[in-house]
Amino acid sequence: MRVQKFTLAALAVAAGLSLTACQNDDGAARGGPSAAPTNAPSGGEAGTGGPAGSESPGPADGAATAGSGSGSGTGGKAAKCRTGGLRITATDATVGGDEDRTVAVELKNTGSGPCAISGFAGVDLRTEEGTLSAKRTGEPVVAGTLKSGESTYFGIHYPAGDSGGTGVRVTGLVVTPPDETTPVALAWPGAASLPVTDGSGRPVTVGPVGSAGQGGAQ
Repeated sequence: MRVQKFTLAALAVAAGLSLTACQNDDGAARGGPSAAPTNAPSGGEAGTGGPAGSESPGPADGAATAGSGSGSGTGGKAAKCRTGGLRITATDATVGGDEDRTVAVELKNTGSGPCAISGFAGVDLRTEEGTLSAKRTGEPVVAGTLKSGESTYFGIHYPAGDSGGTGVRVTGLVVTPPDETTPVALAWPGAASLPVTDGSGRPVTVGPVGSAGQGGAQ
């Protein structure tokens, strides 16, 4: 009986070793091809900065697209209004009884999207005696945004030439929008002349954008 039990145990061990050997052989055959990718470079993952990722737009591409044609606009903010995207006109807006006369300047956004505008425009009056630059008033500056087709206004104030003299004849108006360097030449819609003074009289002044209402000064 001991001999028979030993023989059966030996056969069981031999069978187990044989089965293990077969399994190892099959695993080696199957594991060979799947092991090859572990030696491949790790930098070729799509979208991670390697050549494979360069085909899809990254953050830099998106930023360039958002800023295209928008000047200084960033982060979804409206770009600044530029001279080329504004229609600028001037009209007489003097109200009877006012000490000074007024010209209202309209700036209309002719672009396809909104633009931001604030501050003081540059204003020069062309006269037969030379160029006269308007001085800024002390009114506070308020930031604003113009939608496509929307307008804002500011006023030019100047002393009335009612002293009986001939005065200084005004021949034109030059307006430069805030934060811009490209001016626009306009016809002067106000009084034909300014009073001649020794420098002690009231100067020509300009208010900030938004300081005048539609069709005249506030």
